[in-house]
Amino acid sequence: MATDLSTKTTCNKSFCEDYLLLSPKDVGFLDLMKLLFSKRIGNRKFIDCPDGTVEESFSHRLTIFISILAQKILHLVSKPLGGVGSAIEFVPNFFVANGGFLRLLLNLLSGKLVLPDSESPEFLSAIGNWDIRRDLATNIKPDDPRYTSALAVMAAKSAYENQAYIKETVEKIWKMEFLGFFDCWNDYEEDYTTQVFMWSDKTSDSELIGVSFRGTSPFNAKDWSSDVDLSWYHLPTIGKVHAGFLKALGLQKSKGWPKDIQKNEQKPYAYYKIRQILQERLDINPNAKFMVTGHSLGAALAIVFPAVLALHEDTNLLSKLEGLYTFGQPRVGDKRFGEYMKKMLVTYGSRYHRFVYCNDLVPRVPFDNSDLLFKHFGDCHYYDSFYKGQVLSEEPNKNYFSILAIIPMFVNATWELVRSFIINYQNGPEYSETFTCRGWRVIGLLIAGLPAHGPQDYVNLTRLGSPELFKHSSADKLTNGVK
Repeated sequence: MATDLSTKTTCNKSFCEDYLLLSPKDVGFLDLMKLLFSKRIGNRKFIDCPDGTVEESFSHRLTIFISILAQKILHLVSKPLGGVGSAIEFVPNFFVANGGFLRLLLNLLSGKLVLPDSESPEFLSAIGNWDIRRDLATNIKPDDPRYTSALAVMAAKSAYENQAYIKETVEKIWKMEFLGFFDCWNDYEEDYTTQVFMWSDKTSDSELIGVSFRGTSPFNAKDWSSDVDLSWYHLPTIGKVHAGFLKALGLQKSKGWPKDIQKNEQKPYAYYKIRQILQERLDINPNAKFMVTGHSLGAALAIVFPAVLALHEDTNLLSKLEGLYTFGQPRVGDKRFGEYMKKMLVTYGSRYHRFVYCNDLVPRVPFDNSDLLFKHFGDCHYYDSFYKGQVLSEEPNKNYFSILAIIPMFVNATWELVRSFIINYQNGPEYSETFTCRGWRVIGLLIAGLPAHGPQDYVNLTRLGSPELFKHSSADKLTNGVK
């Protein structure tokens, strides 16, 4: 979600106090190298920032260099990566559509092969084939401290699927009300890049409305580019926020962040569409609350949504926010943003559970050091590969790349592969892992921490973790500082 600087003069930035926007689209390697030796970064055609901006720190300029280079590489591999993803999605769905391997052979011989329908409720994404579970945990009831977290992770996982799958899951399996699936517009990508669905849970005494954002597709280079992009906007009173996440949520080129837009807008923006549905539901039931969740990129959007509500001073909706539940969440903003978010969550009595499983790479980016502004806020609900949890101030090895952590990470990746063959005997058949999931475990022997980002382990930790840990929220007290 990098910025196209050809739109530099047409993009309204009056909504922010400062900005730094990186664009790898047309930059050459020589121009990129010059960045390392010139402090005047505002003179670069691939960097959009206020005129005269100077960056004294060489290490910070090196970090910007690496960010743009990584985005360039991801752009180059975008098509082959997408092709691999399409194949990985197609093959298991092809077998399912034809009734398994033997039936497929019969269909082949009889000329009756069935091609999978990507819009059917049976079709699974790459993430869906990773973890095929659809049922909520039968042993976790609404009065269990784990309930909202366990519901949230299943919603975050389901958000990767098509509308028919999600609707059937919510209505027929969860026995809840489906409020809609929304394919939302990104002005900067000029495409419908943001997906979100909403539902209503009335299984307890009060109604809880859920909002779940779709996360990073493992074979979508644009999604991964957002994770390594260091672009940001400085929102008044709030702090610096990752630009890619703001754009995905509904930032507009010509209007910025207006509080309201025309209701007959042809292209739905995620923020405004969600806010509209929430207002309509809360008008029907003023006692209802809502929760927001997501995995990976979806987790980041789950954080930014209430931040923009705060920017617009929408105190009515914020007072109805039950909590934020994020899984594998990347860093979203700077220290000031974290302080603002934590104060806001405490003010409105909202919970914040940020779950991190073991060596998951994504919660450790963008990197947090003296030269970078991105910080996590609140506590980290950290779980190891035995699903033993702790509430920590920060996940261990917070920036992933560490010489001391290399050997333990690969040893752990080996254990996770072994565990995939025995976990169902230890904890029951619902924990059986698919061939796709085990394939990712094998990749973990080469890139430790990548398979740890998958939904399988996040679902497991909400079901196997100690209920006592789920009672603790980092917004329960304001005295915990921002990391």
